[in-house]
Order: sequence, then structure tokens, then C-alpha cells
Amino acid sequence: MQEEVRALYVDHHGWLFGWLRRRLGNAADAADLAHDAFVRLMAKSAPARFSSAGEARGYLRTTAQNLCINLWHRQEIERAWLETLAARPEASYPSAERQAMVLQALYEIGAMLRALPEKTGQAFVLTVACRMTDAEVAAELGVSDRTARRYVAQAMLECLKLRARHALSEPRQDGRG
Repeated sequence: MQEEVRALYVDHHGWLFGWLRRRLGNAADAADLAHDAFVRLMAKSAPARFSSAGEARGYLRTTAQNLCINLWHRQEIERAWLETLAARPEASYPSAERQAMVLQALYEIGAMLRALPEKTGQAFVLTVACRMTDAEVAAELGVSDRTARRYVAQAMLECLKLRARHALSEPRQDGRG
């Protein structure tokens, strides 16, 4: 598999980098994402075999497009976070470490919301961020109140799963593990 990926890299990296640079307008991000596309290819459990250069490029372009979307989402989150900080007095800014933790949590929540069915994510945001009632969410989404409640419950369950995964990965504060 390593030899196959090496050959794909040699044959297609320059093309992919150029495609990403035109798409992003930024050589540094293009280089990072081109690299990440090949890392993802190597991380696949089954070796990727392509019947043509066009098929390989199609796979790489799709992978790179998904990486671009992830990058854009992260940039949106970072912009919103920076705007939130700018609206506060500088003396009340959290530490750099705390800011990094907040951004990481926001990235994870954003990814979780994007993974939900569209209306489920919308119902959650409307309920939590916009403080809309079930009836208002239902009217906005064109569903019943009960369906709106179910959507929010599904999203809350995903939030709880995310929180549980995060809690399991943090070291305990009491020194017992």
C-alpha cells in the first residue's frame, strides 16, 4: 500500500496542491490540505486502488473539498470567537489556554451539529441559541411540535455523548486517574 500511495503522491500532489491553492487563495493552507488528503488516503484500512488517473483525482478532489469545508467551518468559528472576545473588555479575556479549550469545544460542537440531519441541527440551534419555543421551532421548520421536540432531544443526546467522550478523555482532578 505504501508504494501505491507514494506513486499517487508523485503523480497527483502537484495537481492537487494547485487545485487547492486556486480554491483557497492561500499556498500555506493548500499545502496543509494537500498533505492531509494523502494522510487520509494512507489512514484508510483498505488500500485505495484506482482504475485511472481521473478516478484517483476524483477521489483526491472529493477528499480535499471535504477538508476545505472543514477548514472554512473552523475559520467561521474562529471569527465568531474573535468577535465575541472583541466585544469584551480585554481585562476579562480568558487565558490563552482557556481560549484554546473553548475553540476546541466549539469545533467539536460544530462538527456534531453538521453530522446531524439538517432539521435536527436547525431545531437545536433555534431552541438553544435563539431561545425559541417548540411551537416556534415547529412553525419555522414546518413540522409538528412533537417532531420539533424529538429533533431537539436527538441533538441533546448527541451533546451528552460528546460531553461523555470529553469527560472520559480528561484526567481526573482528584488525582485518582
